[in-house]
Amino acid sequence: MRFMVIVKATADSEAGVMPSEELLAAMGRYNEELVEAGVMQAGEGLHPSSRGARVRFSGSQRSVVDGPFMETKELIAGFWIFQASSLQECIAWVKRCPNPMPGDSEIEIRQIFAAEDFGAEFTPELREQEERIRAQMSAKD
Repeated sequence: MRFMVIVKATADSEAGVMPSEELLAAMGRYNEELVEAGVMQAGEGLHPSSRGARVRFSGSQRSVVDGPFMETKELIAGFWIFQASSLQECIAWVKRCPNPMPGDSEIEIRQIFAAEDFGAEFTPELREQEERIRAQMSAKD
């Protein structure tokens, strides 16, 4: 199973406060441990929402809203993609993580859909298309 492990933003991360050298080193050690265990597939930190935008959809209409966005608790400061056998295993790995923020923080865990989760609606033709797209993405790495 794959999981997106989401580091929630804080007032400090939204203000652009960068992590300390000590936290960067601790996160580096944690990431190495994840990679050595075959758990980490990807991981990145994100710039504050003031440097981002949202595209809103309403029928055929599109509108763009520039950051910053007000609800800090709803924002993402970074993420990992983990490969784990269960939600419980993923939780166990996240509990080993250094606190990603100087103060209180929160990490959300969400399972990523797999092809079989979509049922009959994900036809053989759509599965083939998905496999082709993934192969094209891998070839560009």
